[in-house]
Amino acid sequence: MSPTSTTSSSSGSNSTTSSWLMQGLLAGAAIAAAAGTYALISARRSARFRSQVIGIIPARFASSRFQGKPLVPILGKPMIQRTWERAKLATTLNKLVVATDDERIAEICQGFGADVIMTSESCQNGTERCNEALQYLRKKFDIVVNIQGDEPLLEPEIIDGVVKALQASPDAVFSTAVTSLKPEDASDPNRVKCVVDARGYAIYFSRGLIPYNKSGIVNPQYPYLLHLGIQSYDAQFLKIYPELPPTPLQLEEDLEQLKVLENGYKMKVIKVDHDAHGVDTPEDVKKIESLMRERNLS
Repeated sequence: MSPTSTTSSSSGSNSTTSSWLMQGLLAGAAIAAAAGTYALISARRSARFRSQVIGIIPARFASSRFQGKPLVPILGKPMIQRTWERAKLATTLNKLVVATDDERIAEICQGFGADVIMTSESCQNGTERCNEALQYLRKKFDIVVNIQGDEPLLEPEIIDGVVKALQASPDAVFSTAVTSLKPEDASDPNRVKCVVDARGYAIYFSRGLIPYNKSGIVNPQYPYLLHLGIQSYDAQFLKIYPELPPTPLQLEEDLEQLKVLENGYKMKVIKVDHDAHGVDTPEDVKKIESLMRERNLS
């Protein structure tokens, strides 16, 4: 049943209830399995320090909103190159690679000196592409940082921040970053919002405004949080992630982070003061170029 459809029949109501009960049972089974796997990961993790870190920039040519986005010129350089150059400034990465399924992207990246790993077209998201790329590497890594290729103004300090947060949180398998949400972005579904607990662990992510108060309007006094795309994973967890079944909240919000939370895993969140400057549409390119000129970034 679509979110906008309604029914007055008893059979329809029972069918809907049964559907949600089944989803709840499936989710419960997945969480139980995740708990056992999590215990195993924790035991292994306690015996070593998460010291070896790889940054992976997943990039695909096909995009419903912006075809060929990684190769769009940003002041004369492909956007993927801009992101690569910023990521190379991070001090916590032992290695940095681009993971793509497109030969055009691979050729451009190799041209400016990037290491490239070819992955399959079947990857559903950046996390799955990072996991596949990890399997091709001979060296063992403890942490994998998923660096979105559409962040040409990425601050390397954010990469270092999420890595150090995961290193300092042995009970977490995932870390990410947030910043302050601007009031004008409150209703933008492309700006993902986040809420955290008192210890800095993620509670929920949403494309809608969270928390949502009774007045139904943005509270100028509340410190809403905007999720930044960068995220890091425990390498052992990343191998398990694709095997976890999709979850109801993940599918409804179309946010892969929710599958992590729904399966009972912990996610550490750091707050940074940097603005988000991702490129979601062709119109965003001019905004990025304007910012780069203001900062004298060539």
